Amino acid sequence: MDVEDTVRAYYEALRRGEPLSPFFVEGPDVVKFGISERLEGSEAVAEGLRAQTQTTDGWVVESSNLVAADRGDHGWFSDEVFMAWTDRERSVRYEFDTRWSGTLVRVEGGKRGPGDENDGAPAPDSAPGEWRFAGMHVSTAREGL
Repeated sequence: MDVEDTVRAYYEALRRGEPLSPFFVEGPDVVKFGISERLEGSEAVAEGLRAQTQTTDGWVVESSNLVAADRGDHGWFSDEVFMAWTDRERSVRYEFDTRWSGTLVRVEGGKRGPGDENDGAPAPDSAPGEWRFAGMHVSTAREGL
């Protein structure tokens, strides 16, 4: 799987309500910015993504301008994505035009990073040299959030 395939696989896992933390490297330096939060460190990212999966459904993720590249063991991407989901706790449907960007690193043997215990979750694909997000940023131009 290359960088673009990894990003598309993440989108598909999000749509299906599958675990998302296996797409991220392990360690204290991983950062994920969502529309309304900043998660720092793999434990916080995993917990934030678990909570999101448990409290939302009906995800629509429509990529319209994915650009992805890599050099050696480092990759990056940017995209424009229409997203929609339902917050089950509030019974509210959200829809946003969003901008995504991020960096990825290539890891060996399906591991998520140095000292990986995989948080009990399998890597999305355990083939050697797979890509994992080291940083992800999702934002919207909509004000007032």
